[in-house]
Amino acid sequence: MALTRTDVVDAAIRILDEYGLGDLTMRRLAASLGVQPGALYWHVANKQALLGAVADRILEHLDDDMPTGDWDLRFNELAHRLRAALLAHRDGAEVVAAAHSLRTGQGGTLALLSQVLADAGFTPAEAELAALAVLHYVLGHTADEQGHAQSETLARTAGTPAAGDTASSADLATPGTATPGTAEGAAGGPQTSDSPLAGETARFGFGLSVFVDGLRARLT
Repeated sequence: MALTRTDVVDAAIRILDEYGLGDLTMRRLAASLGVQPGALYWHVANKQALLGAVADRILEHLDDDMPTGDWDLRFNELAHRLRAALLAHRDGAEVVAAAHSLRTGQGGTLALLSQVLADAGFTPAEAELAALAVLHYVLGHTADEQGHAQSETLARTAGTPAAGDTASSADLATPGTATPGTAEGAAGGPQTSDSPLAGETARFGFGLSVFVDGLRARLT
């Protein structure tokens, strides 16, 4: 059976989840598919294009069955879904951030966030700039989560505590365990600690609320 672009992206996702972005090379990808590296270039022009395709796959269902209603509820929902999609794959935030900076892939996430803000009453330019700021926040926060989760795993394997280890392992999502945000999740969801900001989801939700509160204030 002839190799397809879908086959290439599927295999890239499998390598990403098992080994991480550092080991997602064209040579390893070709070997996993049983082809020569040159065969890949019929489907992706280069490594940058591959990352764009993988990023698109990670984010492809972001706007499925979006709730209707107030702009801030929809904006929160999109941001939480974005974080969940990134956490569902090893190094997901790093992959999407790379694709965004390289301007590869479809880049639909920024347009989705911008549209919600335009619906709220921002000018197109303001909506895009505000959406970009929040996109950078989500990517940065999630990249930090994933980096900490990996360092915690390495430390656990070595039998030593991870530096700055204040969050439980259960709160740091691992590939395949993330759950998309909901309207309730936008506020951080139920907490098991005495602190209202115990856990990565609550801390993420608090930071997001700072952005949303500021945006709401600019509309008044």
